[in-house]
Amino acid sequence: MPLIPRWRYMTDESKALVKRGAVSLLVVFVAVVVLRSLLPWVLLGLIAWLFWSWVRRR
Repeated sequence: MPLIPRWRYMTDESKALVKRGAVSLLVVFVAVVVLRSLLPWVLLGLIAWLFWSWVRRR
């Protein structure tokens, strides 16, 4: 049985809960995609900064 027809029988609180859950899931998905693509650049920047600070100390 599809979930869409049940939407009209749900209370307003239940609908709000489902909408909040969907938005939260979307935000987590976007964050994972963005962080996954930026992680190599962040690591490269961290390594460059550590190398630069090590060179300046010598």
